[in-house]
Amino acid sequence: MSSFSLRPALRAARRAVLFVPVLALSSCGVGFRLFHPVGPVATTEWNTTLLSTGIMLLIIAPVTVLIAVFCWKYRKGRNAKYDPSWSHSLPLELLMWGVPFLMVIALGVISYNTTMLVNPADPRALAQHPGAVGEPPLQVDVITTDWQWLFIYPDQHIATIDQLEVPAGREVRLRMTSATVTNDFYIPQVAAMMDVMPGMRTLDTFTVDNPGNYEGFSANFSGDGFSWMQFMTNIVPPAAFDAWVAKTQNAPEHLDFASFQTLAKPTINKDIKPSYFSQVSGKLWDQVYASI
Repeated sequence: MSSFSLRPALRAARRAVLFVPVLALSSCGVGFRLFHPVGPVATTEWNTTLLSTGIMLLIIAPVTVLIAVFCWKYRKGRNAKYDPSWSHSLPLELLMWGVPFLMVIALGVISYNTTMLVNPADPRALAQHPGAVGEPPLQVDVITTDWQWLFIYPDQHIATIDQLEVPAGREVRLRMTSATVTNDFYIPQVAAMMDVMPGMRTLDTFTVDNPGNYEGFSANFSGDGFSWMQFMTNIVPPAAFDAWVAKTQNAPEHLDFASFQTLAKPTINKDIKPSYFSQVSGKLWDQVYASI
């Protein structure tokens, strides 16, 4: 009978190692946007992910190596030493139970601190970030329908479909609800994932210093149009944002609660083409929220 061989496992391990550079290179593409955060909230989440993964690898990596060592050392046919009288080792017990216990405590502390730093209602990560001096937060009300995103700027009395336009360096506060089913608001490089639920109010907050364009989408399946439930997030210089607001305030289409009822009918915006509205009621979000 042939002895046990690790050659197939070693060949598989070599293939996995060769795949790592490919994965690293591909992270520069669109599919790995999470690896390239641009705001304080997203950066905090990413740094915590790296730290937590590193701590867990302190257990996973040695255990994986020891499994391979034991399989090799005690394989059939090697005549490894067998000690039937051995039953207990205090140092080994302390190592096996003490190290994981301390790591669980460390991960718990890190998770709690990060939760406070990215708390959507009042993220401390933004308090540690200077942002635009003297600028009040920009309020944006968000309503999801089947299957579009409506962004209302109550102070500017404008609204958009599937386009979120915000100034660079300014804190943005989102107040969100759904007119239909639950969706998840998510901009991987910018803002934390947050449930958007009918009849409920959820909050999210973010800041991005430099101009850029980022894709947001729903991360919760919501029916036939889910695959096209995306929106563009445009971070623009403050002067460009003011010019965009002035232009949108002249949009020919207006929006009130009655016209919203028509807008909220199931619609698939396959081209992710934005729409713009002026003279939007500052109480529209509250009316939709109260009607669910």
